[in-house]
Amino acid sequence: MPPSHAAPDPDSAPERVRDLPTWRIARLHRRSHARLATRLAEHGFTGRQYRLLAALVEAGSASQVELGDRTGLDRSDVAGGVDALVARGQATRSPDPADRRRNVVAPTDAGIAALAALDVVVASVQDDVLAPLSTDERDRFDRLLDRLLADDPRDAAP
Repeated sequence: MPPSHAAPDPDSAPERVRDLPTWRIARLHRRSHARLATRLAEHGFTGRQYRLLAALVEAGSASQVELGDRTGLDRSDVAGGVDALVARGQATRSPDPADRRRNVVAPTDAGIAALAALDVVVASVQDDVLAPLSTDERDRFDRLLDRLLADDPRDAAP
């Protein structure tokens, strides 16, 4: 029988890699995403479902294609997420009166209430992830993220 091996540590890397900002950003992403996914799952949600519900509440009713555009989600992920929201009574899906081939998705009062509760959960995860930073450091980190994530012409497709 071959020896069993523990799962590899995703944070393990040679020193020259460990010190790269991109590596550290990826590590922080894994850690924060895992915490958020765990906390949302405790409330029966996925991150995609949270994004879809937030998009519906913020911008109102939309077709599933529009929801994909608003959230950056693929069509099949939107369909599955909307199915879950509809099954829980947090959204409705009905034919578009202007184009019966299209469905329009809208948040329900239960969906609006669920989003409010989830916003508290998401805020607590943000606090947890950023706990090592002071308030001033958090503000600076946020400004630095804005700069790093600002539109960069180098990101445009050739």
